[in-house]
Amino acid sequence: MTDQELKDLVANLAISQAKTDAQMARTDARLDKIAKMVGGISNNQGDITEEYFINSLKEKLRLGDIKFDFLVENFKAKKGKKILAEYDILLVNGKSVAIIEVKYKVHPKDLEKLPAKIESIRNLPQYDNYEVYAGLAGFFVPDKVIEQAQEQGYFILQRKGDVVVTHIENLKSA
Repeated sequence: MTDQELKDLVANLAISQAKTDAQMARTDARLDKIAKMVGGISNNQGDITEEYFINSLKEKLRLGDIKFDFLVENFKAKKGKKILAEYDILLVNGKSVAIIEVKYKVHPKDLEKLPAKIESIRNLPQYDNYEVYAGLAGFFVPDKVIEQAQEQGYFILQRKGDVVVTHIENLKSA
């Protein structure tokens, strides 16, 4: 190979590398866009699931035979500005607090996170001497997770039955 052929080859390689770099940048941008879209879908599903269980629980403020006085959504336990723990839903009465973690689809690993949630709520002075109950709420909960939750003393909330609320104030004929 001559010196000129070698120089031409290196120049062509440099041009090819520049094109590849540009294509990779476009691919990375597309992947970032897809990741945001997928993340948005997941967040939307989570928001919908939380809204469902919040609205359902506000109606009755009960878990089995336990009556609660109020519901707290998206509670953040803080020490100064530092967030120590976050809870999707808390149900509270004068002596009990129920931690409800909401998932669109519940997985066995979600059960593994509950002990840390329980421990962190026990460390809050306002719930110091409270009975603490914990469980998961989800639109899809495999039977195996229900069995595991029951074995561990946790509760599971699933949707079922008539769940439609009709808002018809100021209804007009079209």
